[in-house]
Amino acid sequence: MSDAAVPGHLGRDLTLYLLARFGLVAVVAALLLLVNVPLLVALAVGLVVGLPLGLLAFRGLNSRVTAQLAKRNEKRARERAKLRAQLRGESSEAE
Repeated sequence: MSDAAVPGHLGRDLTLYLLARFGLVAVVAALLLLVNVPLLVALAVGLVVGLPLGLLAFRGLNSRVTAQLAKRNEKRARERAKLRAQLRGESSEAE
């Protein structure tokens, strides 16, 4: 029943994906700081430019994370349906 049983290392991939996207924001902001843009403006532009750009730049990692989340959600839905059937007193034939 643990989420660690999902193949593909969801936690590792999700962490890597988030760090990569926020790293891209930091790079964009740092480049703007090099041309003397104020810090808050650089961070705002970094967020507006970096996060959507991260969707394109890290498309493969995004699809892996999405697939792993879908597998986990399917498994949880099956377990939830099985539990509800047991609570109703129905026998589970798919065990």
